[in-house]
Amino acid sequence: MNLNELVQHIHHYDISSEKNPFITQLDNDSRTVKSGSLFFCIKGFTVDGHDYVQQAVANGAVAIIAEKPIKAEVPVVIVRDTNRALAIIADVFYGQPSHSLHVISVTGTNGKTTTSHYIDHIFRYHSKKTGMIGTIHIKIDDETYPVKNTTPDPLLLQQSLHKMKSKGVEMVVMEVSSHALDLGRVRGCDIDIAVFTNLSHDHLDYHKSMAEYRNAKGLLFSSLGNTYNIEKPKVAILNEDDNASEYYKKVSSAPIMTYGIERNSDFMAKNIRYTAEGTYFDLHYEGKISPVKLKLVGKFNVYNILAAITSCYVSKIPMETILKAIGTIKGVPGRFELVNEGQPFTVIVDYAHTPDSLENVLKAAKQITTNRLICIVGCGGDRDRTKRPLMGRIAVECADWTIFTSDNPRTEKVEKIIADMESEVCNSKYEVIVDREKAIFHAMKSAQKGDCIIIAGKGHETYQVIGKEIISFDDRKVAKAAIKAKLRKQN
Repeated sequence: MNLNELVQHIHHYDISSEKNPFITQLDNDSRTVKSGSLFFCIKGFTVDGHDYVQQAVANGAVAIIAEKPIKAEVPVVIVRDTNRALAIIADVFYGQPSHSLHVISVTGTNGKTTTSHYIDHIFRYHSKKTGMIGTIHIKIDDETYPVKNTTPDPLLLQQSLHKMKSKGVEMVVMEVSSHALDLGRVRGCDIDIAVFTNLSHDHLDYHKSMAEYRNAKGLLFSSLGNTYNIEKPKVAILNEDDNASEYYKKVSSAPIMTYGIERNSDFMAKNIRYTAEGTYFDLHYEGKISPVKLKLVGKFNVYNILAAITSCYVSKIPMETILKAIGTIKGVPGRFELVNEGQPFTVIVDYAHTPDSLENVLKAAKQITTNRLICIVGCGGDRDRTKRPLMGRIAVECADWTIFTSDNPRTEKVEKIIADMESEVCNSKYEVIVDREKAIFHAMKSAQKGDCIIIAGKGHETYQVIGKEIISFDDRKVAKAAIKAKLRKQN
């Protein structure tokens, strides 16, 4: 496409030249610019793309999109908001791929990843070619690609959707974070189904209040549009048991479908039974009752599977197929993931890094624990400090013994983070071991038959951020090594 063809979609802009170069690539990183690139100057939290224009031109950029006048040998298009311009132009440049895909977006404090994986699993069981965008990776059919953010920026998002479409993908499930919504990363994406899991304390370092946090997630439901298209219908799927759903009902013009356990909903789980082998419940919907068996435990997993069932059912997958698919779900990496080396105690790695998710995981673990429940937990540095006392208190109240340790301290001192976690603890059922590896080895060494050890906070992550350094660290690998060391010593 030529430059003029692309910028006409912005409507309001000024251009420094009558030249109309042919655009072969879009870039917002000067290091990836090649001959024929259109370079977008994006203001980030730490760098400003306007400072890298000369580097972009030297690398082959034939035009620049900026928010202020820039001296350059190529045409410079001045817009009010380069982030918004990027979303619009990326959508056009890549052929508006989301318009011909069935896009399901999942938002909420907890459960986004698990719910997305459940939805993807059911669609694949139904013989559909799927794509997934989320915390763990971007997946296009059976190929996976690493990610930096739960929801990528508009450029990577549209590139990924375009690639999915070219590979024959029919359905895409995408995690959408509150940061992504606030920063406009999903602008231009034609979303068909928006799913809400729950809202609890998190990210208040960014949003400043729970109301702001709730409102940011509301952008997903308001973006479903204000018209009704029978050929590509929009649906908002809400957790009826969460009070925030009443707000999302108001901001969305789309038809509403609800799921829940406590309050009357379109899709309800009743007569729930938790066992060491999994969870059983009766699914009530449309005047029908169907038995469900899930090979996972915990009330939070019931909510996640209800959200997935509702999403797939309104996507026209037969309930019989959905229920069969559920019976084959084995779990999600780093989400209540068992680490088993033949030891006589249970070890579970989980991504729980909010007060609510930690409490849910510990309560679920309690149901399958015959002896002591032990929790290893820390909090991230340079992030929301207000949740640290809550997590510390919840860990000590729910577990029989807790070890406070490091998570991703980043530029904060671990001792300071742990002090915040200790500030609301009212008993002494815990100890502090700053080094995370030592904490895990210590827990394994002291574990007894029937104990359950929860290693919380990092889940699927394979690194630890200490200062400015990213080091290799995987809770699952460390736990396995510690278990093996214990078993060797015993033998």
